[in-house]
Parts: sequence; structure tokens; C-alpha cells
Amino acid sequence: MTSPSASIVIAGAGSVGAYVGALLAAAGRNITLLLRKPLAETIAAHGLRVSDLEGRNQIVPPGALTLTSDPETAFRSADIVLVTVKSRDTAAMAELIAKHAPIDAIVVSLQNGVQNADILRQNLGPEFRVVDAMVPFNVVQTRHQGEPPRLHRASSGTMQIEAGVAGLRDRLNVPGAPFAEHSNIEASLWGKLIINLNNALNALSDLPLIEELGDRRWRLLIAGQMAEGLAVLRAAGIRPAPVEGLSPSLIALAMRLPNGLFKLAARSTMAIDRNARSSMWEDLVARRPTEIDYIQGEIARLADQHGVEAPLVQRVQHLIKEAEMADNGSPAITPEAVWGTP
Repeated sequence: MTSPSASIVIAGAGSVGAYVGALLAAAGRNITLLLRKPLAETIAAHGLRVSDLEGRNQIVPPGALTLTSDPETAFRSADIVLVTVKSRDTAAMAELIAKHAPIDAIVVSLQNGVQNADILRQNLGPEFRVVDAMVPFNVVQTRHQGEPPRLHRASSGTMQIEAGVAGLRDRLNVPGAPFAEHSNIEASLWGKLIINLNNALNALSDLPLIEELGDRRWRLLIAGQMAEGLAVLRAAGIRPAPVEGLSPSLIALAMRLPNGLFKLAARSTMAIDRNARSSMWEDLVARRPTEIDYIQGEIARLADQHGVEAPLVQRVQHLIKEAEMADNGSPAITPEAVWGTP
């Protein structure tokens, strides 16, 4: 697993998976992308362009990657599997890994939500070593005919990986896609989930993140959801870890600041591309099911279990469900509509 020739498979190479896989390949790792056939054909013809906020802009040629849409081909000699599918597809991907991968493969969950590693363990059994991880940034994918698909890291952050597997962090840590070990990865995942409560608001707003965050009306909604989420976690005895050095409670407080003070506070702590939007917005626009049940839904379930009120979180969950059923992309609603006021 720690060998330079170790086979690393990206299982479900969407935006984040393909971004991480491309940079691993650029650093000389042996990378296989398991992905849908149309994207595989495009990458085979043109390669991948990866870029980021720090000015990286490079093309990873097709020959640097192995591309396949066949799980058996992808997994049969895998040493490390990075699972990057949506949460709703975790169990199905685990079945494919169990069927085709060597039992000594290390399986890493690089996904939103807090339950994916447990789902992988339940479906893979005790023979496989499953490692949890947290991705703090988002990746924007754009495609133009005749050009390499572009994967742009539109926000900053270092990926966190569960400590305890010797050499794993070093094998995955490369320029542009940094990893650090975390001694309490569950707390890290809960911290990210509290931040991710904004994914749904951004999807409902139809605004770039930078514009949404520039409007205090939206920030008050973010703060309201975070306050509910933190109250639910306290009742459940869960203490979320800071994200990029900032506690969720401090971030919630900052969201309530007037616009001028917020801009000053955010300038030194928040790097976001002007075109960045949430992955949940991308799902609505693409008419795909969202991960709302794995983000707001987690808070709503814990709230029910512990008798805590979380009306705003539940309303946002309901509004996303309505948008999914309407199948018209983002509803582009106002903050007042989210609150349920005229």
C-alpha cells in the first residue's frame, strides 16, 4: 500500500474524485478512475485540466491515468480505493468493492455526511480496512466540446484523514490536494456537516456562494441553521471539531455580523472563487437527487431522537425536497421565502 507503484482507484470519479485523482496522477501515483463512459471518453481524448485558487492551472494528459467504466477492471488489483460517490450510492459501491477488490485493499470515504464509513463497513465486512476522511473544499467542473474537462478547486482547505494507517497519508498527500491526519475524524465530519448546512441554502438561492455570503439576509439563515444544528449536537453529546481552525460556533457568530464587519472578518479566513456554488445546487440544476437527507436530514433525525426543536433545518430540508419534485433546477427563492414570510 505504501509502495510508489501502489494502485489507487477513485471509485465514482465526479468533480472531487477526478480532481484528487488527477493531482495524484500528476504527482506520479498509479491512478485508475472508475467513472461514467461519456466522461471517460472525453478525458481519453483531451486529458483533464486542474486549477485552484492559488493559481494552479495544469493539464493532466490522458496517459497519466487509467480510465474505466468497468468495476471489475478498476478494483481487481486495487491497493487503495477512494470512494467519492454521493452518499445515496455508498452501499451500492461497497457491494462492487466487496465483489471485485482484494480484501487487503484500504477503502477511504471521501464523501459528504457522517455515516458513509459505517455504511462501507457494514457492506464490506471486517476483512476490509475502512478509513474515514473529510474534504473541506468544493470543486467546480466545467466542460466545453473539444477541450479537457476543467476541475477547479473553488475554495480552500486541507483534507483530513483518520489516523492509524501507517503510510496512507503520505501516499495521498500531494501538491494541490493536501491531506493531514486527524485524531478524531468523527468530530471533524460533524464540524463539516454543520458548515455544509449552507449547501441547501445556496442551492435554493441560485446565487454564487460569494454573492450569497455577501447578503446578510442569507447569512442570518446560515447562522440560524447552524445554531439549531449545534444545539442538537449538544443534546446528543457530540462535539464538532473546528474546520480549518475555526469552530462552527464562531463561524455562526460571524455570519450574524453586519456586511462591512463580515467582509473584514472573512477577508483573512475565507477564500472562495467568484463562480463557486454548492454541490447541492449542481445536483438540482442537473435534475439529480440531492444529499439533503445526509446533511439536514442527519440533524433532523438527531433532533427527533433527543426532543430538540430544529424548525429551520426541517423547513430547508422540505424546500429542497419540493425543488427535487418540481424538477426545474434551483427555485431561486428569496431569504424571506425560506423563513416563510412575505
